[in-house]
Amino acid sequence: MTQPVLEISHLVKQIGAKTIINDISFSVEPGEIFGLLGPNGAGKTTIIRSIVKLINKTSGDIKILGQDIDTNHIEAIKNVGAIVENPEFYPYMTGLQNLKTFASMSRKKITDERIKEIVQLVHLEKAINNKVKTYSLGMRQRLGVAQALIHDPKLLIFDEPTNGLDPEGMKEFRLQMKDLAKQGVSVLVSSHLLNEMELLCDRFAIIEQGKLTHIADMKQEVVANEPQLKTFHMHLEPLDTAKQLLSSWNIDYILAEDGTAHFFIESVPSDIPQLVKNLALADISIFTVEPQTKSLEERFLEITKHNGGSMQ
Repeated sequence: MTQPVLEISHLVKQIGAKTIINDISFSVEPGEIFGLLGPNGAGKTTIIRSIVKLINKTSGDIKILGQDIDTNHIEAIKNVGAIVENPEFYPYMTGLQNLKTFASMSRKKITDERIKEIVQLVHLEKAINNKVKTYSLGMRQRLGVAQALIHDPKLLIFDEPTNGLDPEGMKEFRLQMKDLAKQGVSVLVSSHLLNEMELLCDRFAIIEQGKLTHIADMKQEVVANEPQLKTFHMHLEPLDTAKQLLSSWNIDYILAEDGTAHFFIESVPSDIPQLVKNLALADISIFTVEPQTKSLEERFLEITKHNGGSMQ
């Protein structure tokens, strides 16, 4: 089996009598984008801070490529690039000067060619010689990604990376992370933005009140826990004739609230081809047939409601 890039086992963080993180375990595989999902204050940032040793955990084990962060910290952390809060730079220096300053502090020798390669990867070629004070928030985020990548890490860690970004900036970040994952880089990202996590992640874990309450594969999650019956959206014309036929066939449906000819029909998927054939034979025009799958937001609300929590 392939060695996980990140392994967290029974992580606990206590402050006084209060337990902030309660027995959390998960792993991140090579080339995987793994999301920590949960409301603000759930403990996501504490997990990330524990991984990079900005805070000391109370108990549990954290390994990066098999290296324990406590007993072999230097070897473990050299494989990590992270932005735990908003990336900070020297505003009166150019982007390139900032990257070179950061490179000079690395234990690993960073060549000018490597810096140039990273600048191209994050699409900052046109702005890299401008002062950072002139950068937009999205450009600063790209420079932050460049900084995190400069020493060629195997694991990238981001805490709420799209906060404050506009939709274009979010999309750009998402595409960058997917490109890096294709190159074998693993990404651990925390967020409370469900839609973004659904578009970005391969797997996700839900963190509530310091506990890991759910972990799932994103591709499987949209079909997991679904009953045999599924809801199908069908646009059928003419409206009145379609209504009469469906009723005569004892097929339950719900019409779109705006009164248009959009039907939502609950059916076993294997019955849909015959229904389409029957509608066509009855001279019904069929413009749309599509299954309605549950979004991550709907699944999140189901899970957290079941567990007595909610997204704030």
